[in-house]
Parts: sequence; C-alpha cells; structure tokens
Amino acid sequence: MLHGVGELLVRTTVEIIRSSSDNTSADWRPIRNPIAMQRASLLRLMRLRSLVGLVALIQFVGCTANVVQPGPAIEQPRQTTNTFVMSDGSKLPYRIWRAGGEPLAVILALHGMNDSRDAWEYPAPELAAHGITVIAPDQRGFGETKDRGHWPGTQALVTDAQEMVTMVRQQYPRTRLILMGESMGAAVLMCLAASGRPLPVDGYILVAPAVWGRAEMGLFLRSFLWIATGLVPGLEVSGSIARRVASDNRQAIRRLASDPLTITATRVDAIAGLVDLMDAALNAAPNFHGRAIVLYGGKDQMVPARATLAAWRALPPGVMRAYYPESYHLLLRDLGRMTPIDDILAWILRPADPLPSCADRAAAAWLSNQS
Repeated sequence: MLHGVGELLVRTTVEIIRSSSDNTSADWRPIRNPIAMQRASLLRLMRLRSLVGLVALIQFVGCTANVVQPGPAIEQPRQTTNTFVMSDGSKLPYRIWRAGGEPLAVILALHGMNDSRDAWEYPAPELAAHGITVIAPDQRGFGETKDRGHWPGTQALVTDAQEMVTMVRQQYPRTRLILMGESMGAAVLMCLAASGRPLPVDGYILVAPAVWGRAEMGLFLRSFLWIATGLVPGLEVSGSIARRVASDNRQAIRRLASDPLTITATRVDAIAGLVDLMDAALNAAPNFHGRAIVLYGGKDQMVPARATLAAWRALPPGVMRAYYPESYHLLLRDLGRMTPIDDILAWILRPADPLPSCADRAAAAWLSNQS
C-alpha cells in the first residue's frame, strides 16, 4: 500500500523535533524582559546557523536513498514451484491462483509499497474463476524477500519485472500474458513499458499508479524530503499516522495491517526511493508502449488527483483511462471492487467491447472537467 508520503514526512519532522533540546519549547513563550529577549534572539540565531550548517552537511554527504543494489548476475533466472530466482540469486516468493483447465490468459501482478504477494487475495480468485491465472510475487525489498524494508532502487525493480516476464512467458508460450500493477507496482510497469525493450506481453493493467512525483509535490514536501533523507535516512516511520483512507473495506485494511508480510514502519530513505520511482514513472508516461488500461478512483487519498491528471495527460491517447468516482486507492479491494474487476475481465476477454461500467466515458468526462 502507498502510505501518505506527506503524513510520513510530518511524522519525521516530529521525531526530529523530539530529539532536540528539551528547552526548545521555552524559547517560544512570550518574553517581555529585554535581557531575556536578547538571549532568545541569540539562541534563534544560533539555531539558524546550525540549520544552515546542517543543510551544508547534507549537501556535502548527499541525500539520496540508501539503495541495496542487486548483486552481479551469477545464474540464469529460473522459476521454482513458489519462487522466482533472479539472475543475482535473489529469491522472490510468489503466490498463484490457477484457472481451471488451460488458462485464457495469465497475469503477472506486482503489489504496491510495503505490501506483498498477498495484495491480490480479493481480485485474484475472481479472475481465476473466469479462466485467468494470476501469479503474484513479492517484489525485491518487500514481503518475504531477503532485504525486506530496504529500498532496492527503481532499476532493480524494473529489471526484476523483466526477468519475471521472461520466465512466465517461457512457462506459457502461447497464452496471453498481461502485466498488472497496483500503485508502486503500476509505477514499475510504466517504467518497464517505456524502457524500449521488446517485451513478450499482451497488455498492461495499471491500478492507481503511484505517480506523485516531485514536480507535483510542491516546494515544502520536496525540500523536507531532501533534508530528512540526508539527516535521518534510516529512521523508521510508522504508517499508522497516515490519516488517510486507502479503502472503504475495513476487513481488507485489517487484513493488510495484520499480515506478517506487510511492512508497517518505513525507512525515510525508502520514502525517497519511492518518490524517485514516482518521478521516473511520471517521466516515462509519454513513452509508454503497449496496450493498456489505467484505473483511478475518485476517492483516492494516496495519489492526488493532480498527479494522476498529469500522468493521464502525458500517456499516449491509445491507453484506455477508467475513472471510478466512488472508489478509493485500493480499487480492487474496495466494497465496490466488482465494478473495476468486471471491467478488467471485459478488457482482457472482450477487447473490442466498451467497458461494462462505462468508466472510460467517466474518465473522459472527468478529464474534460479539470482545469
């Protein structure tokens, strides 16, 4: 799940402030004594100079995410019964929901930030019941992978996706292969589809893509992310303070929160890494290649509408847009999830037909109403 980046940064601010002097709050009380006022002014000046020094130090040491890079290629990627083994030897466990008999299509599904292979427990059985096999891995740095909690880097996530595509295609050489991503996973697929690499896939399903890049964040959040990453890159911030609703399905949210594969405390440098990925996805939008549908909910509180609008306007006109006014960020887990799931089924199985919900028409109306 994509936590509210702004709220996580606010909590980081609180943690930094708490670590400062216990006497700080006293300096902000009304002061009428002239000597005391001079002393308070001097203290504020000293703090300002300290802040300038801190910013200079951050600029010197750098403020990029602490990326746990993949190792060198040591073997051919391979797929076991429940694990993708990548070229550097890393193991990405996966779940599979099989269609009865020969599948009509196969979906490789990539989860969102801090989520896992369990992200597809709601939509996957519905898709399997209609003849579509769903394969859902833990992405590197998440779920049950070795470097869980540490950001692997945008390129590593994209390369992993490409290697998994190759393996799934080898297993299903004559079956339609669809790539589906939710939030962060959709951002990875946007970068993959714009990479210029020929991919043996038949389409992309982008569910609430994480495209809240720095260009759409505003100066304050961009600046504070820069400072926080340089000052406390390893600070873990709880997502529980993100006072935003990811879905109206409380049972799904409880399942997400209690799942041992879910990461519940996010490193500050992982937040910076996610923003790097969102930057890359937004920049990749004009160069997106492939048949695709992108879905967005009108009540999404995780990815702002303005960021989605920027991505939608940048995507090629052939990409189908689908807008659901009553859906949240986790569209495929919402109480009304069958509406987008039915649309996805129609898009895969009956590509010449309009979407049953008319969400494509709703998307056109939504776009035209935005200034």
